[in-house]
Amino acid sequence: MERQKVGLIWIAIFSVALLAAPAMGAAVGAEDEVIAAYEQCSPSVVNITTLAYVYNWFSGNVQEEGTGSGFVYDTAGHILTNYHVIEGAVELIVTLADGREYAASVVGADASNDLAVLAINAGVDLPAPLPLADSDALRVGQTVLAIGSPYGLEQTLTTGVVSALGRVIESAEANQFIGEVIQTDAAINPGNSGGPLLDLQGRVVGINSQILSASGSSSGIGFAISSNTIRRVAPQLIAYGRYQHAWLGIETIDLDKNTTRILNQAGANLTVEEGVLVVALHTDSPARSAGVRAGSRQTRIGPYVIPLGGDVIVAIDGLPVESMADVTVYLEMETAVGDWVELAVVRDGAQTVIPVRLAARPSSS
Repeated sequence: MERQKVGLIWIAIFSVALLAAPAMGAAVGAEDEVIAAYEQCSPSVVNITTLAYVYNWFSGNVQEEGTGSGFVYDTAGHILTNYHVIEGAVELIVTLADGREYAASVVGADASNDLAVLAINAGVDLPAPLPLADSDALRVGQTVLAIGSPYGLEQTLTTGVVSALGRVIESAEANQFIGEVIQTDAAINPGNSGGPLLDLQGRVVGINSQILSASGSSSGIGFAISSNTIRRVAPQLIAYGRYQHAWLGIETIDLDKNTTRILNQAGANLTVEEGVLVVALHTDSPARSAGVRAGSRQTRIGPYVIPLGGDVIVAIDGLPVESMADVTVYLEMETAVGDWVELAVVRDGAQTVIPVRLAARPSSS
């Protein structure tokens, strides 16, 4: 009987081991993929040290050092990073994974998309460029890797998944937004900015840009600018030093139920509760040339003077508009300078469609 019990115990242990073996094998396989991707890509991830001067009332101009990340974009020595990493810098040093340092210059920058391209002269010692993936093919739940220099700790790897797709975040430029942003739970901390977000094949799916955190450190919600945005913007930065943004040339107020009520109490006579109210038009703007109407009757609401009587944009190319962020993201992601768009506007209670040919946004706008 005792021998029979011992035999049954060994059979049970063996059965559990057989059941666990596939799961263990899958875990080892996934681990090997992460290791392989890191070893393949990490030599092409760089640390960026910036030197800027900040005015202090007591000490005058004071040197301030910052740090961020970036990666090798092409064989010509171009390094891709975030605009906010290099903003205001008077000196830039790029440190490769093997410790070699190079002075860097800014080739082009775009605050609206928070992207910048630097150049270094590493010659034949330049690591291999990282290839770009098609970010439109990403799926929520897909494994991603972040490599960068959080808190100056170079070549740090964190892993996670794609938490969400198609997010919209505020850009480094006031009143501008970045669309098609990737959300990830891979830990991103100060210093990770500008580093690549990678898939398991070692392709760049995004560039780590922001975190959502009350403490300033990772809370499991990070945002990366998509690789397809990089593919659209970076070549223009290299060729022209700037990116041409499609532009309507309007100043607006977002409408909702509460805002509409307040404006109507001031005499706006609005008949819709969603859309954007046009309050001003830039000189020589495409919208002005097309006949879009801005507010002409000024009224004071609290400390603000608001022009009333302008058109309310409720759709662009048939897509509903709830805020100016909707318009900005659509122009960035779906149009180019010279394209025509159709604005559905409500004017004096009636809806009409106004075709507008987009121009390039002035660099000062």
